Amino acid sequence: MTTQSSRAAATPAHASPVGATARSVHDPANGHFRALTLSAESPNCAKAARDMVGSYFRTWGLPHAVDAVRLVVSELVGNIVHHAVPDGCLARSGTGRRIDVSLMTHPEILVLGVSDEDSTPPELPPGEFVSPAAADDFADALLPDRGSGLLIAQRLAESVWWSAGIRGGKTVWCRFDLDELRTAYSA
Repeated sequence: MTTQSSRAAATPAHASPVGATARSVHDPANGHFRALTLSAESPNCAKAARDMVGSYFRTWGLPHAVDAVRLVVSELVGNIVHHAVPDGCLARSGTGRRIDVSLMTHPEILVLGVSDEDSTPPELPPGEFVSPAAADDFADALLPDRGSGLLIAQRLAESVWWSAGIRGGKTVWCRFDLDELRTAYSA
């Protein structure tokens, strides 16, 4: 007589439940997550973040998202390099400033998170946008003195927000609609 537990033990751990289809780990329907930790003092940190985005998106079959997300991650990492000052509790003598970049996908959604050790809230630009064509000679006056990286992020991402870290620091989050990026990429 075979018991329920002995039958379960005979079933491989990677086997699909009855009636379910097996999916590849590379199937975007399963979602993906990747993270990279960088030093803000590295002269190539923005390039490393852009390269990670490009590499993983091509591997995941998301070439339509590469350009937009590479530009946004470059801007957010650049903001940290130029502006972030670690909170007193996070600053460590002799170590560089830490930047964490994370990518998460789920069917048709991409979330990019860029974290630093400075808990100062980012200055997100207002949501209003005036077309440079409508501004005529005043187009340069419409460009912000600061926050252009976040303005770029807001224009390319579906939404942009930030959250405070549990032990200090913050993360700027960008959500991208992969269908919209696919449409823009194919146009």
